[in-house]
Amino acid sequence: MKKLKFVIVIPARFKSSRFPGKPLALIKGKPMIYHVWRQCIKAVNRKNIFIATDDIRIKNICLKYSMNYQMTSSKCKTGTDRMYDFSKKIPADLYINVQGDEPKIKPKDIKKIIKLGLKNKDKIYNGMCKVKSYKDGYKSQVPKVVFDKYQNLMYMSRAPIPNNKNLNNKIFYKQICIYSIPKKFLKIFGKTKKTKFEKIEDIEINRFLELGYKVRMVELSDTISIDYPSDLKKLN
Repeated sequence: MKKLKFVIVIPARFKSSRFPGKPLALIKGKPMIYHVWRQCIKAVNRKNIFIATDDIRIKNICLKYSMNYQMTSSKCKTGTDRMYDFSKKIPADLYINVQGDEPKIKPKDIKKIIKLGLKNKDKIYNGMCKVKSYKDGYKSQVPKVVFDKYQNLMYMSRAPIPNNKNLNNKIFYKQICIYSIPKKFLKIFGKTKKTKFEKIEDIEINRFLELGYKVRMVELSDTISIDYPSDLKKLN
């Protein structure tokens, strides 16, 4: 296959501990993975978009809706590990990870991350936005972001950070799951085992920080992340 300038990868696994079968959960009669893909094709040509999965049920949905897909290893521990496995089969200079559980992701934000990634080919980018409800800052399913004055990520946590001794902070930033990762950094990630704080937090982007690489945070629009079956009520 001819090397692509960039490719959007939507990692999709069926076996989720919090929500088994999540990519195939129906939203207005169609599977969630289809809705994510639809947002992506509003941003770029469909030839640059692939579903990366290890499950035949997700593959069959891709065939049904004419979505490009690539089968990957069932041993992938994270979505970015799955993207690395994908990269061994589909060559590109830049890999854009769009999370498969954010069906309302904005096409303009996908374009923004791609543009930055193509312009600065030695940087890793990740999305973020201010948390609208401060109560979400105290929810463990929402990864919180702290960054320096250049918007370089300092740390990402499921704990309410930053905070004070009274535990009453009301300003948080959360992660928006669009990543831009150049091939060389993706290879480094994929060849490294889960790092200490990545394991504790269950946040894969921390692996780059622990390996000594910078991640530049980019302000994007807020979106809805589907973590549990009950979250579907926000969309249907």
